[in-house]
Amino acid sequence: MSISLPIVRALLESRAYPHKPQKVELVQTQMSFIFLTGEYVYKIKKPVNLGYLDYTTLEKRLYFCDQELELNRRLCPGAYLAVVPIIEEKSQLRLEGRGKVIEYAVKMKQLPQERMMDVLLPLGEVTAEMVTSVSEKLISFHRQAETNQKIAAFGRLDVIRQNADENFTQTEKYIGSSITVSQYQHIKNYTDNFIASKTSLFDKRVTEGKIRDCHGDLHAAHVCFTEDICIYDCIEFNDRFRYSDVASEIAFLAMDLDRYQHSGLSQHLVNTYVKLSHDEELLKLLNFYKCYRAYVRGKVESFKLDDRYIPEQEKAKVLTAAQSYFQLAESYI
Repeated sequence: MSISLPIVRALLESRAYPHKPQKVELVQTQMSFIFLTGEYVYKIKKPVNLGYLDYTTLEKRLYFCDQELELNRRLCPGAYLAVVPIIEEKSQLRLEGRGKVIEYAVKMKQLPQERMMDVLLPLGEVTAEMVTSVSEKLISFHRQAETNQKIAAFGRLDVIRQNADENFTQTEKYIGSSITVSQYQHIKNYTDNFIASKTSLFDKRVTEGKIRDCHGDLHAAHVCFTEDICIYDCIEFNDRFRYSDVASEIAFLAMDLDRYQHSGLSQHLVNTYVKLSHDEELLKLLNFYKCYRAYVRGKVESFKLDDRYIPEQEKAKVLTAAQSYFQLAESYI
């Protein structure tokens, strides 16, 4: 699915929208086309199968649009409005009309870009108090997040090992480009040794109910400081990536704060979470999960090097980002 396709071209035109925006901006991810209209955002899933997600049929895309709406309303209820059809009528494509449905989009309120955590961090405009509020919101969310036998099983040692092994298998092809041989081997040895030596700790986390239906993609770009804190864009396409130890979720955001060179805020996030949740054991897993999460981000950036929809001139930035994540992952050893 490329920008040249009729559906993408049509949605770049103001007349395709019921509120007739003055300007439409297109943003792409590996799995979505996102149309920013000022007041609303419309997100369309690309008909791709990336192995860990499958959007290849209209029925599947509708299902995952519904999932995205439901799951994201847990942490950002005001922004996620509806799943809306894209229809064809008299050879014209339009959103939210009546006619032959050819696609679906998730409709959101457009959040203020200038209030995004990843925008504020480089400006030095994220305070300890703001991080405390994020931590408090996450504690409340994790306490209410669903857990059961099926979800808890994702904290078992064999699943932890499977997730780690998958990372290393999927990044073998990038050795010599985004990750060096020594980095790869160093991180792999550390990961294997940690998992092997902490069997009882992983088991204890499962029995104590620490494995929850989490957000799954908690980095700074997904936190917006509006009237309330909106944490958006959770993973809807694969339950396995959301079902995790709450320690892994906190480590993800803490790692990202480290990446922005705000180690003080990173430590404050962790300390606040541990103090208010009384989860001191989280600290024993923190560096392991920071390393894991940084490695996943390095892997995801590396995948973009093979994405034919991303212009070649952008791939230099992608490569630099991937390399920096792998360097960060190694720093936690």
